[in-house]
Amino acid sequence: MPVSMDKAREFVYANGLLWEQALFSYLFDDGSLERLHQCLLCYKNSDGGWGHGLEYDIKCPDSHPLALEFLLTIERDTKIPLTDLLEGTVDWIERNKNEDGSLKNPDSLHKYPHAPWWSNGGQSSPDSITGNLIKMGICSTSLTASTSLWVKTNLTLEKIRANEWLFMAYHAHDYFLNLDDTPENRPFIEATIDNIIECAKSATEKNYFTLFQFANSPDTEIAKAMPKELINKFLDYLESSQREDGCWNDEHGLKHWQPYNTTFILSVLKNYGRLS
Repeated sequence: MPVSMDKAREFVYANGLLWEQALFSYLFDDGSLERLHQCLLCYKNSDGGWGHGLEYDIKCPDSHPLALEFLLTIERDTKIPLTDLLEGTVDWIERNKNEDGSLKNPDSLHKYPHAPWWSNGGQSSPDSITGNLIKMGICSTSLTASTSLWVKTNLTLEKIRANEWLFMAYHAHDYFLNLDDTPENRPFIEATIDNIIECAKSATEKNYFTLFQFANSPDTEIAKAMPKELINKFLDYLESSQREDGCWNDEHGLKHWQPYNTTFILSVLKNYGRLS
């Protein structure tokens, strides 16, 4: 059955948050980018950081790294311009990082609802955030240097090659594929690409959409490196797996992630020419 944009729209507007509705409108209905920005700015604090449950797994209103990481993930996934929203954000990171380059979380983090996998602390890894800020051209020299120091210990070639979960490849992808392709960085770039391909080969159907967080359009480096039959297999599955209610499942069957996931998958299918 062909993809139903009408059913997808109905699902997102019935179940999505205001920013998710605005994102769908901007991507598919000529909606206002300014309105989308206004919705997202509701999650920004006066200190330049981000919170308020923008990333569903941690509901803490105070600024914390996971909320910022997800905001930058939205930009990576959908290619919407977000640089204008980030005034003061790099300064916030500078004030909230440790000497080893890891990121600090507020003491209030666990005073609010959070997913059990964050019970021992919040996101402290700086790789994805820094890499995406480098891509946007707004990363500071200090943050670039401190993250480079952290990566030397925590994102080694051995760790990249040992990754077995397609989703978790985002740490290496968001960092190394946004650095200059120098002789020093090339082994890490190649290891990241190889790891994503190997993880994709063993992925189950519920994980197929995750590949396109690294290959959301045919012009990405990952898409160019992927075996064509494999990427077409994944696209065929996405094209045929829309639920009757208009949405696509997320990896874990969590309804609160499905409005965003539906919008993301539709944008991928559009980028690959799979929407009529």
